[in-house]
Amino acid sequence: MSADIMQTYRAFAHNNAWANHRLLSACAGLSQAEFEARRTGFFPSLQRTLNHIYVVDLFYIDALEGGWLGPRAWANEVPYPSLAELKPAQAAIDKRLLAVCDALTPELLDGVVRINRDTRVQTERRDRLLMHLFQHQIHHRGQAHAMLSETSVAPPQLDEFFAEGEAPLRAAEFAELGWTEETVWKA
Repeated sequence: MSADIMQTYRAFAHNNAWANHRLLSACAGLSQAEFEARRTGFFPSLQRTLNHIYVVDLFYIDALEGGWLGPRAWANEVPYPSLAELKPAQAAIDKRLLAVCDALTPELLDGVVRINRDTRVQTERRDRLLMHLFQHQIHHRGQAHAMLSETSVAPPQLDEFFAEGEAPLRAAEFAELGWTEETVWKA
């Protein structure tokens, strides 16, 4: 497996963290009541949808790190009721995912991850698990994005990781996250 594929997973992890940062920063313009308000979606509020993203991240990232947390990850479906609590928790779990992806080697990427499902142990290839996790994030961020469009807060652009013309905005947001483009694209 080429080193390029490891860099692709690292870029996915950075894009994921950046999209979470953008979405949660936009949600900061909501009141607590708006954050909790019932909306159309599988998890019927921004609060529940964004906490679901966090909880599933916790479940899978723990497994990727070799942990055994398993379903205890979702014992509390809303561990962070306020955005002020959720945003730093999501940033911390995103950093853990970045560390997992920064540590990838061809052998690790092709290896398996053991996932505690309480009643059984699931084994999954690390590359497939990472792709599942990124897809899960994208799916539910899209739902949150649609919910945000029902508010007075404009939903942020989430699908243009390196869009032309956004370099100054990107640089400012990357600085908030402690990155540069070189950080993201290191080989």
